[in-house]
Amino acid sequence: MQRKGKMMERQMESKFLEETMTVKWYVPEMFSPLKSYQLCIMQDGEDYFRIGKIATWSDQLHEEGDIEDTVFVGIHYKDKFDRLDKYHPDGAKLEAYMNFLVKEVVPLLDEEISTFQIGGSRTLMGDSMAGTFALMTALRYPNTFGKVIMQSPFVNKTVMDAVANSKNLDQLSIYHTVGNKETEVQTTRDGVLDFITPNRELQELLASKGTSYEYVEFDGNHTWKYWQQDIKQALKTMFGY
Repeated sequence: MQRKGKMMERQMESKFLEETMTVKWYVPEMFSPLKSYQLCIMQDGEDYFRIGKIATWSDQLHEEGDIEDTVFVGIHYKDKFDRLDKYHPDGAKLEAYMNFLVKEVVPLLDEEISTFQIGGSRTLMGDSMAGTFALMTALRYPNTFGKVIMQSPFVNKTVMDAVANSKNLDQLSIYHTVGNKETEVQTTRDGVLDFITPNRELQELLASKGTSYEYVEFDGNHTWKYWQQDIKQALKTMFGY
């Protein structure tokens, strides 16, 4: 199908990760350097573009006037072990990856795209561990990332402690979904885990903090079949007028 927008791409030599990283972004059909744009930065970027059909949703929602002018940015991982190192809340490269995102990716995007350059105009989006990373990073850098979309995030004690101890939740807007059948999820490091119970505990904690927060339990399991169906509502909720 012919896309209405346009995909852009840059290779970056990250001094924090000490590797070459690819950053892709999809701009809407009527993209103009004279406008300022919201940013939605997605870890598991190729999955969101390919399986999540983000470009299709961008075309549709912009054409129908359902969302503000938004550029969708995708960053991907090398393999499941690289993903674990970068996204897991206790990952070996978590700090380096956060620095890469905040100190290298954001300045690149602000240079290439006319943005508002405030936290409230930047959203971090991710599924599973990528959703966990979105939350953990926004908690650490609320002035850089003011919105979070997390689909079926991995939740452990590190995550719960970070939320419990955060002084920045009043600065964030969070959209959180999880499937009611996510009782046996195969993970790279920890084997089979129950996701729904800790997600419900996270929901109770976030709801008690008074942040701008929406929580949805969908009827399904820990797969892209259900995340893909949820994306339209997530985008309308976070980027709608």
